[in-house]
Amino acid sequence: MEDVRRAVSEFFAHLAHERAAADLTIEAYGRDVRDFLGYLARSRHSAVASADLESLTIKDVRAFLVARRNTGAASRSLARTLSALRTFFTWLEAADIVKSRAVKQIATPKVPHSVPKPLPVDKARQVVDGGMAADLDWIVARDIAVLLLLYGSGLRLSEALGITRKAAPIPGRDTMLVRGKGNKDRLVPVLPIAQAAVARYLKLCPFELDPDEAVFRGAKGGPLSPRIVQLTMERLRAEIGLAETATPHALRHSFATHLLSAGADLRQIQELLGHASLSTTQVYTEVDRDRLIRIHDSHHPRA
Repeated sequence: MEDVRRAVSEFFAHLAHERAAADLTIEAYGRDVRDFLGYLARSRHSAVASADLESLTIKDVRAFLVARRNTGAASRSLARTLSALRTFFTWLEAADIVKSRAVKQIATPKVPHSVPKPLPVDKARQVVDGGMAADLDWIVARDIAVLLLLYGSGLRLSEALGITRKAAPIPGRDTMLVRGKGNKDRLVPVLPIAQAAVARYLKLCPFELDPDEAVFRGAKGGPLSPRIVQLTMERLRAEIGLAETATPHALRHSFATHLLSAGADLRQIQELLGHASLSTTQVYTEVDRDRLIRIHDSHHPRA
């Protein structure tokens, strides 16, 4: 068992330092790998050693995936789990620790094709309205500032909550360096209204903030939890009649879709979102299909 524990620890160090994987990726892969090793230990009634991984069969892997499916895991979740296990076993083989091809011989579960679900323009505006109200308390000011950064700059929630005090986009700072997935930096624009909202929050925030601390704080002074922002969106769904798909991440989808609808270039949107591949960004053209059809019908000489 000790050799497997050491291998798992070295694998996560590899993800963090050599592959520069995002914290959320490391957390998800860690959960998947540990769930798999725990399943093997329970099914074999003994601790898992490297010899057990060496003798792994396709049947073992399929049984684990079936067990996950029986607990309610969807195809998308199973596909991610299988990706994590493939990455783990590929690394084990490259590090000359274990050689097993069982995981690589399992077909990836088919994931239903889905497209982003942005908010309508008027609803997105309602979400971020009221940012400069005179009677704003600091928590409401904080929430509006975060939501404005998600919608106005297309940030992921983790990116917005990772902004430090010294990098906070206050008036006069119309761009911001953001560290995204894979620790890749990109420059994003910040709207004047978002700059003003951040400044308003900082003025009302009751806590002293060190320059390298996260700028957005929870009610007790610790870093703001993503769950709090998710709950804010849940409350807004009830208050202004948003769809169930209206999440913090839907504001990022709205940013991209609304830019595309206004005529922005797809490659510019790719750069703003920090997508490594244009194919990832192209999904927004499906969301905006009706507008593209109207343009085709009105401009094509044979329409």
